[in-house]
Amino acid sequence: MGDINVSKILGQLGLFYVPFLFALCFHEFAHGWVARLKGDNTAELMGRLTMNPFVHMDIVGTVALPLMAIVTGIPFFGWAKPVPVNSRNLNDPEKDMFWIALAGPLSNVLLAFVATILMVLWAIVGHNSPSLQAGIEMANAFIYINLLLAVFNMIPLHPLDGGKVMARFLPRDANNWLEDNQMMLQMVLIGLFVTGMFKYLAIPIRFAQNTMLNVVLAVLPVS
Repeated sequence: MGDINVSKILGQLGLFYVPFLFALCFHEFAHGWVARLKGDNTAELMGRLTMNPFVHMDIVGTVALPLMAIVTGIPFFGWAKPVPVNSRNLNDPEKDMFWIALAGPLSNVLLAFVATILMVLWAIVGHNSPSLQAGIEMANAFIYINLLLAVFNMIPLHPLDGGKVMARFLPRDANNWLEDNQMMLQMVLIGLFVTGMFKYLAIPIRFAQNTMLNVVLAVLPVS
């Protein structure tokens, strides 16, 4: 029984954790890439404009919580070390920070959409392939992980991207309070995770997943 459990955990790590690392690195790379487009190359100078997971890794958000979630079966989320941005280098700091923050979640939506297209194409051309079911399962996991990262990071609380996106629409005093209390808000997020409240994220994720699939099926010539 112990061997079966270990094999199952290893399988879950391959199915979820490896794609999670890729999606997370792409997310952080997108932040740094857009920051460079907007005039700030701090991330590049500090070696953060990369897909190397060890550069972006946060021991809690990238390792402990996601692995705990995979082992326990609780819906997981994660984060990496924030990509450094020097707002003084930006052409329009308020507007540019909005797009830099939004770039991360949008990059995950892009990956999910591309994976949906590839999954449908694989189903069309490989419908007789014995590996079709495994391929669809992997694609679905990758899509779900990316949408989970996008939805989770758009929660409008610091230090998540959603907090920075929301900052553009908040009074300065309110945003300063949120920034000054990031540690407390991070503990709130961990508390929501521990109590299982993040299972409700599955509702918008499944809706987005089904919507993207329907869009792809409507565009591709599926017989």
